[in-house]
Amino acid sequence: MAEAKIEIKVGAVSFSGEGEGKWLSEQLDKVLEKIPELVKVAPAPAEDNRPDGTPKPPHVRVTGTLASFLTAKNAKRNKTRKFLATALWLQDAQGKNRLTTRDVTKALSDNSQGTVGNASQCLNQNASQGFATKEGRQFYTTEEGRNEIG
Repeated sequence: MAEAKIEIKVGAVSFSGEGEGKWLSEQLDKVLEKIPELVKVAPAPAEDNRPDGTPKPPHVRVTGTLASFLTAKNAKRNKTRKFLATALWLQDAQGKNRLTTRDVTKALSDNSQGTVGNASQCLNQNASQGFATKEGRQFYTTEEGRNEIG
């Protein structure tokens, strides 16, 4: 008898089998009959995955001072990157969900980290790249922004 193998995945449901071809074909037919019901079953997303099942990027872990964070993320020389990294530091280390450009410039000043020049321009550049999202006079960093900083 010839051995056969099959593996299929529909949404979150997968089927794999190995055995004699005729028997395996019968088992596959049973699974295929149930697919309309099975695709409706949506398991709770894993903590490491987004709702669509794709993996979440690693979360930036903010520890220490702003100066050490900027150094660790290589964000001291490029003003746009410095702005984004400071925003992440404020969101995570300081627990702020929504920020203003004033929050970022004040944090840089309070922590003796210089300036970013035109903070509004830095925000606009980050937003145009998808690293931040503006909401009126406030903004927040996106997952793409977290990935950019690393």
